[in-house]
Amino acid sequence: MIHSQEELIEKAVLYFKRGDYSLGYRTLLDAALNTDSEEIFVKILDFVQQYEKESSEDKSSLLSLFKDCATEIKSIQINKISLLGKTILKAENITKNYNNNRFFLGPVDVALKKGDIFGLVGENGNGKTTLLTVLASIVKQTSGNLSYSFSTENKDKYDVLSKLVYIPQRTPVWYGKVLDNLKFALVHHGVKGNKNNLLVLMMVARFGLWKYKDLKWSELSSGYKMRFELARTMLRRPEIILLDEPLANLDILAQQVILEDLRMISKSPVNPIAMVFSSQQLYEVEKISDEVIYLRNGKPSAHLNLEEEEKNYLVVEIDTENSRDEIEAIFNNNQLEKLEFNGGVYILYFKEGFSFNNCLATISSNNFSLQYIRDISKSTRRFFVY
Repeated sequence: MIHSQEELIEKAVLYFKRGDYSLGYRTLLDAALNTDSEEIFVKILDFVQQYEKESSEDKSSLLSLFKDCATEIKSIQINKISLLGKTILKAENITKNYNNNRFFLGPVDVALKKGDIFGLVGENGNGKTTLLTVLASIVKQTSGNLSYSFSTENKDKYDVLSKLVYIPQRTPVWYGKVLDNLKFALVHHGVKGNKNNLLVLMMVARFGLWKYKDLKWSELSSGYKMRFELARTMLRRPEIILLDEPLANLDILAQQVILEDLRMISKSPVNPIAMVFSSQQLYEVEKISDEVIYLRNGKPSAHLNLEEEEKNYLVVEIDTENSRDEIEAIFNNNQLEKLEFNGGVYILYFKEGFSFNNCLATISSNNFSLQYIRDISKSTRRFFVY
C-alpha cells in the first residue's frame, strides 16, 4: 500500500521506467490532482498532450519529461493528515422488505472505512442493488441504523448526499459533448473559470477520455461511458462511492483497467475514498476487495449457517478431463470428504490437515489432466456451489 504522496510519485516514475506506461501515467495524474494546484495542472497538461500524441506503444522517449513533471509535483507541499482507516459509514442491523415480506433483505451490518473496498456478490435478485440503494440513502431501510461520518460537518441531507455518490448499472443519458458535460457538472459544484477548465481536462486525461473529449456521450462505448461516470464522480470529490455492476457489458481488458482505477482511487494517500461495488465477476471482485459480502435470498454470508466443521475444509475447484471415478481414486487416501460437479467443474472438499500444496503434489505425481485449479476455501465461490 502507498502511504504518502512522495511514495505515489516514486511509484509513478518506477512504473514508467519499467515500461508500464499507462499505469505510470495514471499514477502521475493522481499525484498531480492531489496538489489541487492550477500551476501544476498547466504543466502536467502540456505533458499529457505530448503523451497522447505519441503514436508508438513505446513511450520511453518521454521519460525525461515524465521525471520533470514528477519533480514539479513533489515540490508542492501537501499538508493533509491521512484519513485512511477512519470509519465513514456504519450500518447496523439493516433490513428492507418488499411486497409484504415476500422479499426480505438482512439483517446486514457494514462498517466502511476510508480506503476500504467492499465487494458485493450474489446471484441476480438476491438484494445487491437493494443494499446499495439503502447505503446510498436512496431507499429507506425498514429497520436498523445507518450513519455517516464525513470529514466536514454535515448541515443537512443534501450536504450528506453530496459526499456520497451512487452509480447505477444503467447510467443516465447525457446530451452533448463529453467535455461540456463534465464542465457543467463541475460548475454545479461551485468550480468555475480557468480552474474548471483545467480540472476537467486533468480528469479527462486521468480516465483515458482525452481522444474522446469532443465526442458526444452517445458516441461512447459502454466502457468509456463508465470512465465518463467515474470522471464526473471524481469531480464531485466524494468520500463514498457505491457502484452497481460497473463491470457489466465491458470487455476483459476494460474490466481490468476499471478495477485497477477503482483500487487506485480508493487507496489514495491524500484523498482516500470508501467504496462498495457489486459484480458478477467473482474472482475479480475478490482480487481487489478488502472484504466481500455474499448475499443469498437477502442474507449475508455470515448468516448462511455454513456447517462448523466445513469452515475448516480445504475446498478446491478443478477443471479436468479425468472422470469422477479417476479423481476419487487419486485422492482416495487423502481425506477427500466430498466431491461435487458444479457448473462444469469439480469441487473437492478435504478435511482439516490436508493442504493445497498436498493437493498439488498428489496431482503432479499421478497421470492427471488438469486445465484449471483454484483454492476456494476462503472464497465466496463456495457459496455458489449447490
